[in-house]
Amino acid sequence: MIPNLTLTVNGDRHEVHLDDARPTLLDVLRERLGLTGTKKGCDRGQCGACTVLVDGRRVNSCLTLAISVDGAEVTTIEGLARGGTLHPVQAAFVENDAFQCGFCTPGQIMSAVGLIAEGEAGDDAERIREGMSGNLCRCAAYPGITEAVRDARQRLAQNERESV
Repeated sequence: MIPNLTLTVNGDRHEVHLDDARPTLLDVLRERLGLTGTKKGCDRGQCGACTVLVDGRRVNSCLTLAISVDGAEVTTIEGLARGGTLHPVQAAFVENDAFQCGFCTPGQIMSAVGLIAEGEAGDDAERIREGMSGNLCRCAAYPGITEAVRDARQRLAQNERESV
């Protein structure tokens, strides 16, 4: 007997009945909770389109068994904006033309949020590219993505300084 899965997703607590232990976090988010912003790209952990934050850490939700994150705090792209105000990373992506078709954008943004929170973004473009290397963009919007991450890191640092 598989127990119910309990997750806090974007601040809301959810109990999900699982028939077996095989559903991935990606499938639970999309199919059970209706959060379709997280994309199913390769379904093999190679493209990063499914990136979400689990307890503040970046994970490929297509490789994560949902039952393995029972009790966790999950943040998806739908949980970033607050009251109609874009998260600084989302705003930086828009302002720096960091997307074209947009399919990879949710995963790119979630990875950028995680990278910045981990303190690994820095100001060096090469360091940012390395930190974002698990997220692929078929449209090759990488220069804009790199600038967006740099811009967002600076915005978040400024916001932190102003709140102290």
